[in-house]
This record gives sequence, C-alpha cells and structure tokens, in this order.
Amino acid sequence: MNKLFLFLFILFPFNHTYSQNIPYTNCNNCWNPDSLGNHRVVLQVAGNEKIVKVLIPWRRRDADPQDKRIIIEDAKSKQKVLNVKSGNLNRESGEIYFEPISGKGIYYVYYMPYKNEGRSNYPKGVYLKPENTASAEWLELVSKNMNIPAAKVKEFQSVDAFNSFSPMEVIATKSETDQLIAQNKNQPFIIFPEDRLHSIRMNNDLPQRWIKKKQDNSFTGTMLKGENFSYQLGIYALQNIKNIKVRFSDLIGDNSKIISAKNMSCLNTEGTDYEGNAMHPVVNIEKGKVQALWCMIDVANNATPGKYKGTVTVYSDNDAKGKVVSILLVVKNALAKNQGVNEPVNMTRLNWLNSTMAQENTVIAPYIPLKVTGDTI
Repeated sequence: MNKLFLFLFILFPFNHTYSQNIPYTNCNNCWNPDSLGNHRVVLQVAGNEKIVKVLIPWRRRDADPQDKRIIIEDAKSKQKVLNVKSGNLNRESGEIYFEPISGKGIYYVYYMPYKNEGRSNYPKGVYLKPENTASAEWLELVSKNMNIPAAKVKEFQSVDAFNSFSPMEVIATKSETDQLIAQNKNQPFIIFPEDRLHSIRMNNDLPQRWIKKKQDNSFTGTMLKGENFSYQLGIYALQNIKNIKVRFSDLIGDNSKIISAKNMSCLNTEGTDYEGNAMHPVVNIEKGKVQALWCMIDVANNATPGKYKGTVTVYSDNDAKGKVVSILLVVKNALAKNQGVNEPVNMTRLNWLNSTMAQENTVIAPYIPLKVTGDTI
C-alpha cells in the first residue's frame, strides 16, 4: 500500500500538468531559430532542487519525437543545461528530467532544433539527433531519487506567428480520437465545418480544436457584399471513402432574397484546368485520413444585406444519401474592395485557381498592346 501511495504521489503532478489549459504564444525573434529551432516550452521551477521533472503535453504532429534533440536553457544565465535525461517521449507528451542550474526560475525547452544542410539559396533543414551530456553522477542521482519535484509548464512559444502550431497543428490524443470514432462507429465519415482563417493542415491527425468543439454539423460565416468568400468542410474518414461529392442548396435570406447555388462551388471536386477546360477531380479518402474540402461563395456587389440560410450536402459512393451541414451566412452592409483580394489572409484569392484569364493570346486590361514603329516600341 505504501508503494502504491508513493507511485500515485509521484504521478499526480504529471497528470495535473497534462490536464492544464496551456496557452500558445509567439515570442518574435526572442531566440535564434537556426540553432534552437522554432518552438520552445516555458517552464517554471519553484525550488532549488538538484533534479526536477516535467511532463510536457506538446501534442506534436511530427513523427518520432524520441529521435529529435531536446535542448534546455536557463533563462537567467542563458546557459545550456547539460544534466538532462529524457524519459518517455512520444507525439502526445514528453517526460524530461533536468538540473535547474540557477535554482528556481524560468527554463526553456527547445524540442525541435535543426540545422541547415543545404545551400543559402536552397536550404534543407535537418532535425538534430539526441545527445547525451549528463554526468554519470547526476544520472545515478536521478535513478535513486523517487521523490522528484515537478516543474510547471507555463506556455508553448513559437519564434513567430507563421511557425505557430496553434490551433490547427495541435493533435488530438489517441484516446480522444478513439472516443470520437466510438461515438460515430456506424458512420462512413464525420464532417467538421471550419472557417477560412483556420486552414486544415493535417491529413493524418485530428486537431485538438475539433475535439473541443461541439459536433453540430453547422457553419456560420460573415462576409461583405461582393467578397470572394470561402469556408472548409473537414472530412474525417471512418472507412475508405470513394468519390466524395458536394451539393449546395440556395441560401434563402430573411427578406426572401436568394443567393443561388449556382454561385457556390467546391474547389476540390470541380474547377478549371490549366487549359481552361472544366474538370471534375475524383476525391477518395483513405480510412483514418483527413481531407479538407474548400467551398466558395460569390455574392454580387448589390446583394441585400442580411442573414441567409441553406445547406451543403456531402455524399459519396459509400453514402448516397449524404450528410447535411446547415449554413448561416451573414452578408454585411459594406462592399468589399476588389472582391477582398487585397486581404489574402481571408483566402479571397482561391477562385483565381479557376480563372480563365489569359487563356487566349490577348492583352489583359488595363494593359494595352505594344506598338512597333520602325525600331521604336
């Protein structure tokens, strides 16, 4: 019984850390990514112990974290901590023991350091392999100590916003995913509607964001008149899915105005090829994979502001009836400038992929043809 109590006592801080809602922040240019990588964890050490432990719930999308180097830095002295020992490192969490050389305070864990093995004009980043820098005496102390205090995980930081994993590259755990599958075991696939600002980036993992969100198969978006609007339907396949298709209904406004289904399309299932011809790609999804379907809506400049409701149905050879997603589109009483393409962060340039402009050998306005007179252009 005493051994069981000791085990639970040691385990408790780890579970507590794992359950915390830890923020993701950006620390612009706070460190050199060429030597330390783009990501770090900020730790708080409360005492002046020789050894502390931490369980970092990093939820990483990369494979084989155990094969990548861990670098710990003392925030006070800026020195690298040499006495470091890794425990179980996996994609969901990392168990690490280290010596806080300045005692209590802040420490940084850099967990994806890399080096450039390519040319300056053609870089090739390679993750650094694990290294053993801990002394034999310290490692022996770790092995004998059964009551090691825990450091606190304060936040996850990236070197800038561009490199941040949050929220779409923070993976759901296996248990979270298994529970979701069990709740939908009789379904061929699950749909996760997603807005245009959170582009779906992972094919092999669900983002934790979808686990936290309530599954209600509905999407609400807000757009300007004349804006190139888009949203996503994230499809998680629970079996091998063949020939995904998307069908749109008209959107009916509060004032009985209509946004026609003819003004809606799915970039993945229909479009224009490089020769200007219509194409209808076949979309198959392997079991356990995620597929983003980008849906686009074009609204006229003179559209009546208000709320518009309709549906989009996703079906396949596995499910001819399909799954219905409710759509609520709010059109604001303001006109988008240049269809919104001046703000590409809003994914307003997606419909350029279907453009037929410049397919013919003509000069596009506002440019004018060149004129040659003698040897003068």
